[in-house]
Amino acid sequence: MLGWFQALMPKEARFFDLFEKHAAVLVQGAEAMQALLRGGPDVARNCAQVLKFEHEADMVAGEVMQAVRRSFITPFDRSDIKDLIGSMDDSIDQMRQTAKAITLFEVSEFEPAMQELGDITLKAAKLTVETVALLRSMRKESVKLNALTDEMRRLEEHSDELHDKGIKALFLAHRSSDVMAFIVGSEIYGHLEKIVDRFEDVANKVNGILIENI
Repeated sequence: MLGWFQALMPKEARFFDLFEKHAAVLVQGAEAMQALLRGGPDVARNCAQVLKFEHEADMVAGEVMQAVRRSFITPFDRSDIKDLIGSMDDSIDQMRQTAKAITLFEVSEFEPAMQELGDITLKAAKLTVETVALLRSMRKESVKLNALTDEMRRLEEHSDELHDKGIKALFLAHRSSDVMAFIVGSEIYGHLEKIVDRFEDVANKVNGILIENI
């Protein structure tokens, strides 16, 4: 009877499968965001794609939370599992917020620094895929995991620099003419920077897991 009951319970490997599934959706969302920031006639379609992938990511995050509730044994602390998937989900949630702001303000052309922030977002998403794949063997791969999370932090630092550079350029371009263009551009820059901030949160959660489990 106990064996039958345990067979119904999620296995430890299931959590890693779900982390990897969610990370793959993050890449899809980031690719849609990168395409969105190229501007042009496909802005509305790419905004819709971002929202679509955000919904898919929410479904995976929900599976993780359900597995946490149903599992007797988890690969690491339950609160760490919830925090990790939560920070991953926050990353694509922020992509959705960015797409919604772009739709609201009817933006169809984007500054070069905005496009570069989109490129950084995709790099961070791909690093997340690499990172969560190594969590299955975190003790063996701890050095590589630390290197990956360090790289995510460097991307976040670069995003801060691009944000400040972009805001300054907007100010110089619009301070005596189109104030609304400055306000809207600043809003978009703020959202884009927050996406990369959320990926840094993922890196920090992974480092915390490493500290507790190695």
